[in-house]
Amino acid sequence: MAAEKNGRDGGVQSLQRAFELLEHLADTGGEASLSELATLSGLPMPTIHRLIRTLVDLGYVRQNTNRRYALGARLIRLGENASMQFGSWARPLLAELVDEVGETANLAVLERDEVVYVAQVPSKHSMRMFTEVGRRLLPHGTGVGKAMLARLPSDDVTALLARTGMPSYTEHTFTDQDALLRELAKIAQQGYALDEAEQELGVRCVAVAVPGAPVPAAVSVSGPSGRLTREAVERIAPVVQRIANSLGSTLSRDGVTV
Repeated sequence: MAAEKNGRDGGVQSLQRAFELLEHLADTGGEASLSELATLSGLPMPTIHRLIRTLVDLGYVRQNTNRRYALGARLIRLGENASMQFGSWARPLLAELVDEVGETANLAVLERDEVVYVAQVPSKHSMRMFTEVGRRLLPHGTGVGKAMLARLPSDDVTALLARTGMPSYTEHTFTDQDALLRELAKIAQQGYALDEAEQELGVRCVAVAVPGAPVPAAVSVSGPSGRLTREAVERIAPVVQRIANSLGSTLSRDGVTV
């Protein structure tokens, strides 16, 4: 058997190419034909076919009835575990955020059209906010969700909303698509999102998207509206932005790119 050629930086070329094909599938929305993958990757069709068949056999890719290829179910467990590990190494920065602002800090990612909370460091106040790690919510009704949506193309946002709908969590939840899109434009301009009792009555949240994350992610601070006042938000928002940027810098330093 011939030895595998080395890829960039001495890596195994076929392994490198297989992961690149998975990323191309993700970039196309999760489904593509062999010819589309050949165009995206620049690889010859026989190489594409060999790699895809291996990925199908392993369960990381599946072939649909229309003969197009899609990301396989075996990736779900890897993605969920990776999200939780992301939360684990982010906890020191969340703890720094709590020490500085005195309120509960959260980290969430966007996964399969839902916000998933992957880490939390609670406030030291006796009255504090608590969100269970692993909890899933729709993004239109959360500060972290709106912060992440504000960084997506508007077509992607409207497609997501068409899939999920816009049910209300409270009387303050955005349930009109046009109103939400205007809010997202405002968030993109000011650099942070506010949850004004939209997910839970009596709670205010300041959230900032993490730049450079491999999946949409956001950091937030949440607390009782009476303590997390508008004046407090002006003081806290720059701190949340700094921590989100620090997370993004750590990802870039470790070689993780979008």
